[in-house]
Amino acid sequence: MTILRYEESGWEKLSDLIFRRHVHGSRVTIAQFKLLKGSVVKPHSHPHEQVSIVVSGRAKFVVGDETYMAGPGDVVHIPPNVMHGVEAVEDSLIVDVYSPVRDDWIRGDDKYLRS
Repeated sequence: MTILRYEESGWEKLSDLIFRRHVHGSRVTIAQFKLLKGSVVKPHSHPHEQVSIVVSGRAKFVVGDETYMAGPGDVVHIPPNVMHGVEAVEDSLIVDVYSPVRDDWIRGDDKYLRS
């Protein structure tokens, strides 16, 4: 068993407005993103299925040809290989679940998140 105590772990600064912390299991990656108002995750795609849960704040998700304004408690499903991006309309906390494991993050191939 692995326990990651988020209150004891620092946030990884990806840009001035985007912060992340994450843990990898054998088949899944779970991440928390702190997106400050005005931050933008550029459109991108990946082979991982993604489920995003908005814990607080409001964020505009663009998934394929559809746009969603998501708030606390909303869940956005992003199928594998579909272009998507997000913009924080308010300071937001979002939990993302990915399957399979985000091996690209492990390798450091996440430039689309970094400024």
